[in-house]
Amino acid sequence: MKKSMNTLALVSVISFALLSPLAFADDDAQEIEAISKELGLITLEQAKAKALAAKPGAVEDADLENRKFGKGWDYEFEIVDADGREWEVLVDAKTGAVRDVSQEWF
Repeated sequence: MKKSMNTLALVSVISFALLSPLAFADDDAQEIEAISKELGLITLEQAKAKALAAKPGAVEDADLENRKFGKGWDYEFEIVDADGREWEVLVDAKTGAVRDVSQEWF
């Protein structure tokens, strides 16, 4: 009985860990849009277009990050190119300028 309870608990934890990002993915995009509108920043879609122009591929993740020391906001995109390499692209959330394109090594 104790073994089956441990197994059930393990399955529950693994299921939660795997499914949680899917449940909150839409909420993240909505939260990003709300913050960008409130701060007068470009939209997530506008920033995504700039990032993909700088590094074509598939966007795996997108975040809105506050730069250190209050120096503005960046959209941070994780992009996988046609060769399967991962890239990080930073787009200035106020101006839309691409600030950095760097390959992720791990």
